[in-house]
Amino acid sequence: MVSEPDILSFDCYGTLIDWEAGILSALAPVLARYGRSAPDDELLEAFATLEAGAEQPPYRPYAAVLREVVEGLGRRFGFAAGEADHGVLSASLGDWPAFPDTRDALLALKTKYRLAIISNIDDNLFAKTSRTLGVEFDWVVTAEQVGSYKPSLENFRHALARFGAPKDKILHVAQSLYHDIAPAQSLGLSTVWVNRRRGRPGHGATPPAAVRPDIEVPDLRSLAVLLGVA
Repeated sequence: MVSEPDILSFDCYGTLIDWEAGILSALAPVLARYGRSAPDDELLEAFATLEAGAEQPPYRPYAAVLREVVEGLGRRFGFAAGEADHGVLSASLGDWPAFPDTRDALLALKTKYRLAIISNIDDNLFAKTSRTLGVEFDWVVTAEQVGSYKPSLENFRHALARFGAPKDKILHVAQSLYHDIAPAQSLGLSTVWVNRRRGRPGHGATPPAAVRPDIEVPDLRSLAVLLGVA
């Protein structure tokens, strides 16, 4: 890990926001409407596969990606998603909760570091989440701004150009090995894996990846303690 970073860049959904809770809360009523159900882990892993497929080029807004995910879940679990179902994920996204440790940790980290978001999201959707986080970031880099989705290196290159700082002064913090840790490391960034699923089976809403982060923590408060601000 860099000895003294100046900038902490964060993935948002899965790292700061409990998107698995949000996803399950939004999708359970849809499946129930068609007399279907699925174990949480099976539903989340189906989401991971479908989302990664829908994020392949050419770029489309994340709201369209989520619509395709719902349609794909219908095919997988044996129902035809109706028009009213297509927008359930994007409509609920602004209400997805932050992890309990997120806000206090971000506020503590902001006393020492500049903070950034690098997220696979639309600008208008992140604006809703921003109110939940309650912290002002120095930079917000979205998939909409870049025109591609992580794990594309373009998202990180765009962010690095915006930051205007040497790579050894940036520490990237994320839950997804697939979307974040692997591409960030390939560009020479130091990384922290926030292992939000520690002790739980499967890989949840993010595809797996064979990569080793520089640091692993179970939550954001542990990172704040590690960096000496909590």
